[in-house]
Amino acid sequence: MDHFTYRDGALNAEEVPLARIAAEVGTPVYVYSAATLTRHFNLFREALAWTPHLVCYAVKANSNLAVLRLLGGLGAGMDVVSGGEYARAVAAGVPGERIVFSGVGKTRDEMARAIAGGIRQFNVESEPELAVLSEVAAAMGAEVPIAVRVNPDVDARTHAKIATGKSENKFGIPIARAREVYAQAARLPGLRVVGIDMHIGSQLTDLAPYRQAYGKMADLCRVLRADGHAISRLDMGGGLGIPYRRGNEAPPLPLEYGQVIRETVGDLDCEIEIEPGRNIVGNAGVLLASVIFLKRGEGRDFLILDAAMNDLIRPAMYDAHHDIVPVAERPPGAAVAPVDVVGPVCESGDTFARGVELPGLEAGELVAFRSAGAYGAVMASEYNSRPLVPEVLVSGDRYAVIRARPTIEEMLGRDRIPDWL
Repeated sequence: MDHFTYRDGALNAEEVPLARIAAEVGTPVYVYSAATLTRHFNLFREALAWTPHLVCYAVKANSNLAVLRLLGGLGAGMDVVSGGEYARAVAAGVPGERIVFSGVGKTRDEMARAIAGGIRQFNVESEPELAVLSEVAAAMGAEVPIAVRVNPDVDARTHAKIATGKSENKFGIPIARAREVYAQAARLPGLRVVGIDMHIGSQLTDLAPYRQAYGKMADLCRVLRADGHAISRLDMGGGLGIPYRRGNEAPPLPLEYGQVIRETVGDLDCEIEIEPGRNIVGNAGVLLASVIFLKRGEGRDFLILDAAMNDLIRPAMYDAHHDIVPVAERPPGAAVAPVDVVGPVCESGDTFARGVELPGLEAGELVAFRSAGAYGAVMASEYNSRPLVPEVLVSGDRYAVIRARPTIEEMLGRDRIPDWL
């Protein structure tokens, strides 16, 4: 469910007409719904109400400070994968004891910054990282909580570029070597083993891979406890999918996901951590764009928008689908025709959809890309020297620009020409 609905013949974000935002902010622009963010976060919290838990929002999905502040105010923890994301979480007011630091390539500086600022735990992904984190923590006179990310070699049945739990993926320690690595961690100074971490992929629409992976996690927890490790936390990762196509079968609900966790590890008396990102923010956002031209071609027509692959790269990178809808509502049964929806960037890959059935749209009319709140603005670039797309947050009948569109002069002003040129 989201809060983008047609009202009085036009698509609204909560109680704000998208056409008003387009007129006052310009397009392309991302628009987020605070009510949808709140609802989706609360669904995960309710799904784990049966046990002590922390819902750690995956900052990589959408790292805008206003989004982080809203979720942090609801009690969310944060899952970060860089020093910059850690700084964003702290700047948004989230305390260190609610921040989990993941990622395969943490630097010494990033480790030190998180230790100094406060951290709930590091999710360690390799033996070299164990050794370096031990050195950094010991040099600072600190003891830091850690969980080791274990790769269960489970096929998440998702896109190859967002699968993370198979043996050929770069993430985590092979489960066959987990006991050895945990024994090594227990011997190192500056580290305190508290948990197990596992994350098998993103945009999962089937609970079976979770059940398989979490069953392996439960078995490992019992073995590690028998080895003398005080395992008190289980970080289950995230990755629950969202419905990108309206009318198709919906992915599992957070409540069903929470039940799988309960059935697989609920008897272990551990605090549960989960790291949802897409499922919280994905359907809470749309990308609003304007039509530039309708171009008639040989055998196909092209709807050219002012949004491009640099604003929303998911279709080009992942062959991802986003429903594209006109902002001005059409009557039932209105005539439609197939068009390729494209942007102005000089790449053939700057194509959002091929042969999508849309009503006739004129230059200046607005369209919205649904389910664009996750991995949209956060992956945007200035390719073709196009200024970064702005972001807007709506709450009820009000909205605020939460990241402004830079001017071309501001974009150029970041470059420096050396004196000798």
